[in-house]
Order: sequence, then structure tokens, then C-alpha cells
Amino acid sequence: MQNSKLWMITLIILLIVTKMAVAQSPIPTTLEGPFEPATRRFDPSLRRGSNDLPMDHPRLKKNVTLNFPEQIALAISSPTSMWVSWVTGDAQIGKNVTPLVPSKVGSEVRYGKESGKYESVKKGVSVVYSQLYPFEGLLNYTSGIIHHVRIDGLKPGTKYYYKCGDSSIPAMSEEHAFETLPMPSQSTYPHRIAVVGDLGLTSNTSTTIDHLIQNDPSMILMVGDLTYANQYRTTGGKGASCFSCAFPDAPIRETYQPRWDGWGRFMEPLTSRVPMMVIEGNHEIEPQVSGITFKSYLTRFAVPSEESGSKSNFYYSFDAGGVHFIMLGAYVDYNATGAQYAWLKDDLHRLDRTVTPWLVAAWHPPWYNSYSSHYQEFECMRQEMEALLYQYGVDIVFSGHVHAYERMNRVYNYTLDRCGPVYITVGDGGNIEQVDVDFADDPGKCPSAGANTPEFGGVCHLNFSSGPAKGNFCWNKQPEWSAFRESSFGHGILEVVNSTYALWTWHRNQDTYKEDSHGDQIYIVRQPELCSPSVKPSVAPSVPSLSAALHSLVLSLSLPLLGMFSLLSSSK
Repeated sequence: MQNSKLWMITLIILLIVTKMAVAQSPIPTTLEGPFEPATRRFDPSLRRGSNDLPMDHPRLKKNVTLNFPEQIALAISSPTSMWVSWVTGDAQIGKNVTPLVPSKVGSEVRYGKESGKYESVKKGVSVVYSQLYPFEGLLNYTSGIIHHVRIDGLKPGTKYYYKCGDSSIPAMSEEHAFETLPMPSQSTYPHRIAVVGDLGLTSNTSTTIDHLIQNDPSMILMVGDLTYANQYRTTGGKGASCFSCAFPDAPIRETYQPRWDGWGRFMEPLTSRVPMMVIEGNHEIEPQVSGITFKSYLTRFAVPSEESGSKSNFYYSFDAGGVHFIMLGAYVDYNATGAQYAWLKDDLHRLDRTVTPWLVAAWHPPWYNSYSSHYQEFECMRQEMEALLYQYGVDIVFSGHVHAYERMNRVYNYTLDRCGPVYITVGDGGNIEQVDVDFADDPGKCPSAGANTPEFGGVCHLNFSSGPAKGNFCWNKQPEWSAFRESSFGHGILEVVNSTYALWTWHRNQDTYKEDSHGDQIYIVRQPELCSPSVKPSVAPSVPSLSAALHSLVLSLSLPLLGMFSLLSSSK
């Protein structure tokens, strides 16, 4: 009886709120889609980019003595375990460098549920790496000692305090704290998931990260192109590439590895308390002698590759509450006959959507992209993998690479499809290469078929075989699958409300100091009853039904209130 009264009171409140808010503009939902394509052009009052932060910038400088930890970072291992990584010792750069001996400094984490009381101790591994260039004018580098420790036995949704380092020296860090993510369940989700890509280390990067910190995320998805260390010496920090004049006699260009150390220090105030999950981008390739690539990326970051059965840091998966994340590698073999595809198929097959209803994928280069930059660049990867992801009902896909923002209507194989994923490009973190402003559908801006060659894989550029752009390489207007696009720097926040609704908000850097301001916002709605493999429709209707529109209106207004009631109930 009491429960029915509470429900009636809740319903009355919801109806009152709905009636009061009808005159206002509710947050749209994907149930109302597909939407008419919309473009917000670049604001000419803003700068397209900013210079790199110098190495002596206070946020990049080393502030600890020799063997004390710095560049501390967390990464999810499992719902009950966490990776803790850090660096000790001094990196070296010059013609002649001598690697440090990793075993001379221990890898140890002490942790517990109370500040100052560390009941558990775990030890891990340490390693160094070198970036070598036997060419005149190029500088060799060898890293500090990089430590990785996996701490386990953690309780989900719990705050832990920790110190890392080597207690035998002694050289332990200051105390840091983090909160573990919820257990996989259809009723528990991370508080806020930050999504950012193509970050770099510029003044715009500072604005992006400061803004992101204000939004208080519980985890971070970093979708590739982290430091732009390979741009630093070739651009002189000014964003104007001059590879040939910087290294005229070298067959490969140098990547300035101290930028990785500066980036680790820059990010530490965030990554020492919030787990960051990374995936590689093209700027992490960093070729050196003997065909060695990705050395810094593979050495510096701990990811749950073994835990997810991939055995490769280039692709892996993990759970965070009721969300299963798949991180895919675009710069390793993605063909249907390869190891990554086989792992992906197995990972998807083992997934239980009653436990983790949401399925989110991320990789660096976008498949759907209406900007001139990187247009159809990874069409080969799309052709190999898209059908498998669609078959298993991926809900959202995040990518970077294009230095701008774009959100798609639900799409599959370039056709509007209400069961296709919502693809979102967030390659606008603030890097040195400036924001992209040209669209492939603008007059004179359609790339040639020979442009946009990927740094890995084949070229599969195609003319569209159906729809308004049939027979053409580019559309002559914004494609119907592109819902909204804007050339601005920023980051995104995903807030999963329940097993079917998630609020996506894109925050532009220029809105940092404006209360309740954002560049794009929508509720992404799952429809499992419609989109299970056996009942998927082939094409979405062009106009949403009236019932769907009313349904989305009521829910978009009531979801925040339902969230408040849920929070109040859980606190009792």
C-alpha cells in the first residue's frame, strides 16, 4: 500500500514537472531521429589553434627528486582490480644515452580504505624503453623507469587511498585516492564518463582538461593521439609542419620523447585519481630504426589486455558497471581473417547483455565523417568490421582523428538505420594541428580519390551506391547520416541513466565559464526489444511517430527527477 502511494506521488510530481516544462525545449532523444542534418560553422572570433606549452611550463616540469614517483596514472583492470603506473628516475636525450636499470628501483603500491592506513601491499614490474635514431641531427632518448602494479581485492564502488614507489629507499609518493567503478549490473553505472581525443599539449589542451576536471568524471576514455610528441620538433611548437626542413637528411622524423614525460606530469592531477583508458592513434606510431613502432605507447600504459583475453595492448575490453567497452586498434591488422577480429568476435559472443546492457566501442579514426580531413580514410576497416558490430548491437562508437566534433544519426552501411550505433567524433581535444573547418560537401572541398591515405591498411575509397549521393564520392550537402557537426575544441561526458537511456553532452571549450552551457546534448536510447538480431529492421523511418515523440518528451523531462529519486532511495 505504501509503495503504491509513493508511486502515485511520484507520478503526480512527474506530470506537474512535465506540464511546467512543456513550454521549454526538452533534451532531444534518439527516438525522435533521424534528425535533419545541422551544422554550426566555425566561429571566426575564435582562434583555430594555439601553440604548444613549452617544456619549462610549470605543469610540465619535473617536481620530484630522482627516485620519487611522478606521472602517476590509473587504469581499470577489472571491477575488483586497478592498474597503478608511474615513472621514476631521469630520462636522457642526446647522441649517446645509457638506459637505466629497472631493477634498481622497486615497484610497490600500499593501499587501504582509510587515509593513512594501508592494509594491503602489491608489487609489480618495471621497464625502460629507448627511441633510437642513428641519423645526423636526430636525438636518441631513453626513458625513466616505468612501473606497473596491479592491485586487487578491491570492493566495487569504494574509495581507496594509496601510495606508490619503493619503501626500501625510501621513496614513496604522497597519498592519492580513487573510487572503484560499480560491479557489472543492469542497475549500476559509472557516475560520468569523460570522452576526449587528439589532446596534445597546447594552451587549448589546458582549457580542455581544466573543463573536463570541472565535470568530475569517474573514468576517462582517451581515443588516441595523446601527446603529439612526433610534431614537437617539426613544428617548433607553432603548428606549421616542416618535416623536411627540420630533418633534411633523415629517412624518418624524430619524435621528441620528453613530451611524453611532460604530458604525464600535466595529466597526473587527473589520472592519479581517475582511471584513464587509452587506445592508440596514428601519432603514437612513432617509427624508429629496425621497423620498431609504438614503443612509448606500449611501454607507458597498462591496459586490461590479458584480463580481456586479447593479449595485445592495441585492442582490449573492460566493464564499468552496466557498460561493456570495446577498444579497437585501427593501426594493427583488423581484417576478418586476423587475430583482432577473432578476439572481437569471441568477446562479443561471450557478452551477457542482461548484465551489461550497454555496449560502447572506441577506436581512433572515424568510419563516418563528413569533414574533408580524413574523409573515407579508414573505409577498409569499416568494410571488415561494421557488420559484426551491427550484428551484436553496439550502441555508441567514439572516435577522434578529425579535429572537430560530429554526431551521426543511427546508421549502418551508410544507410539510416534505427538499430545502427550512434557514431560520435571527438577529435577536438586541443592539439597543435588546429581545428578542422572544411566539409567534404562544401564546394571545392571534396578530397580527391587519392587523398587521405591511411598510415596503416589499404585504401578502399568508394562512390556511394545508393541514396542522394549515388554515384558520387562526396555529397553535395551535409549527408543525411550526419546529425550535427561543429568545428570547436572540447570534450564529451556520457551519463548512463539506466539500461536504456544515456545522456550525452558535448562541452565546447568556449563554454567553460558559462553555467549550464554546452555545444550538443541528446539522450541516446537503446531499443533492445526492436533491435535484437532476429527483429532488426533494415531501414529507419524518415519521420518519428507521434507516440515516440511524446514518449521522448516525457522521459527527457522526467529522467533527471527519476535519477534524484533513485539517489535518495539508495542513500537510505
